[in-house]
Amino acid sequence: MTHVLSAVAWPYANGPRHIGHVAGFGVPSDVFSRYMRMAGHDVLMVSGTDEHGTPILVQAEREGVTARELADRYNRVIVEDLAALGLSYDLFTRTTTRNHYAVSQEMFRTVHRNGYLVEQVTMGAISPSTGRTLPDRFIEGTCPICGYTGARGDQCDNCGNQLDPIDLIDPHSRINGETPEFVETRHFFLDLPALAEALSRYLHERAEEGRWRPNVINFSLNLLEDMRPRAMTRDIDWGIPVPLEGWEDNPNKRLYVWFDAVIGYLSASIEWARRSGDPDAWRRWWNDPEAVSYYFMGKDNITFHAQIWPAELLAYDGEGARGGEPGEYGRLNLPTEVVSSEFLTMEGGKFSSSRGVVIYVRDMLTRYQPDALRYFISAAGPENQDTDFTWAEFVRRTNDELVAGWGNLVNRAASLIHKNVGSIPKPGDLTEADHALLAHTAKAFDTVGSLIERHRQKAALSEAMRVVGEVNKYVSDMAPWALRKTDPDRMATVLFVTAQAISDCNTLLAPFLPHSAQQVHEAFGRTGTIAPMPEIREVDDLDGGPAYPVLTGDYSDPPPWGSVPVEPGTPVPPPAPIFRKLDPSVIDEELARMRGESGPATGETTGGADTPATGDTPGG
Repeated sequence: MTHVLSAVAWPYANGPRHIGHVAGFGVPSDVFSRYMRMAGHDVLMVSGTDEHGTPILVQAEREGVTARELADRYNRVIVEDLAALGLSYDLFTRTTTRNHYAVSQEMFRTVHRNGYLVEQVTMGAISPSTGRTLPDRFIEGTCPICGYTGARGDQCDNCGNQLDPIDLIDPHSRINGETPEFVETRHFFLDLPALAEALSRYLHERAEEGRWRPNVINFSLNLLEDMRPRAMTRDIDWGIPVPLEGWEDNPNKRLYVWFDAVIGYLSASIEWARRSGDPDAWRRWWNDPEAVSYYFMGKDNITFHAQIWPAELLAYDGEGARGGEPGEYGRLNLPTEVVSSEFLTMEGGKFSSSRGVVIYVRDMLTRYQPDALRYFISAAGPENQDTDFTWAEFVRRTNDELVAGWGNLVNRAASLIHKNVGSIPKPGDLTEADHALLAHTAKAFDTVGSLIERHRQKAALSEAMRVVGEVNKYVSDMAPWALRKTDPDRMATVLFVTAQAISDCNTLLAPFLPHSAQQVHEAFGRTGTIAPMPEIREVDDLDGGPAYPVLTGDYSDPPPWGSVPVEPGTPVPPPAPIFRKLDPSVIDEELARMRGESGPATGETTGGADTPATGDTPGG
């Protein structure tokens, strides 16, 4: 058994999340975590809503509420949406807890004490119309290195170089288009050059292991070419106070949202441990050198997880050029792998709420089954290249693969068993074809499991569905419906083998399709839970702050990753369809909705949040 940390990117709480977000961080992390639990590992899956920074203030001003009220609203929306999608977090919390404040401040103090946070005067960007500091990501312009016109104030997505807002040619605010003013201000900078050698050693070791996706490790290694000090504080009044004398009482200086957001992986683990009754339980994932950790996100967050967060950890551990000693948390483990996905586009365009090129998770799950969305993301998502979501492809995959392939097999077999026997039949002697099929399904556990473990989920799902196809072919070839009168004993054997093969396929598919996996499990008379679901709990802040909802669950007794024998005599109830077939008219109706021309498809309500997301954010 290995201790496995699933560190899932923190969705930003300035609006509801769309399906592009969960394609990057949500579904891939859940598939991996569910499989690793079934494979016998001790998994800790943590995340929460990222709630600090200027974008929260901007959105709160638009809505006429306080930053805290806005964060509270969208924290709850996001928690409810991720629960409905079935994401099996051990703890999904938030960055406005007092626990998170304390952990972030301990990290800052230790990194500062070790000499890796240095005070410097820099030029800060100010909005002329509001006087408010503009965050790096809210400033765009032309990259001075490659000439890309859509570079941001923190980095250029075209060439990957780290930037400062003042470096940009013709900089402008993404909020209102105005040209920012640059004024002198004093901040603490993370001394990346002093950590460059240690960070280079870490990344090259990971490259030699050959596990990271090529695009991720190559991008990360390129970051080593431009290791400049980076500001870790901001001129803002919404965030975590700087925990140093002369700074902590300044109402306009706070920790950089990205400094504290990545610390959330640690603070959430600590909060989970405190809530579990064993306050030191988190150390099994963070201090044990044999533990492993996987960080799931979209590609725009690679810099912060392959450079900034490892640099913070190295600085905390005292492993840079300045030396130093770990703080009270001890030596903290570096990420084993940064599992970054590419971007999901929609109908050929980038997700944009202002242009209507968007569908929020809540709207999607109101109209369609959660496993239909999970299936599309797993089968056709942006695992290693940008992928386009189209309604035509969503309908095709749902109808041709989920309904006609897997759903039809389940319902056909359950119906045959229910009508002809009433329970799982007792088999006679198995033929060569029977043995071949069961050997095929049993062998698939190693193949599919290995692919999931290596974050090749599209290939893993494809292999699982190929096995489903083999079982469908077996049923068609054996034609048990034709054996009822001519050879009932053979019919019973074929139906037993079919039930066993479907049970195996259901286990293979359970990490991808947990909602329907439970339905299939029960369709063949089985009891208990094959796919445990998260639950929303209302909790009090551990240290006296306001109450809030969390996602958590009991995943301590997952089914094994392997073939579990079906039991003859188990009653099989009348089957009900597992998946809903979609009418092709859904395509035109959804496209019309994007253009603002119609109401909800198939007469159902949207259930969406009142206010749309504002686009790219500094959150996870």
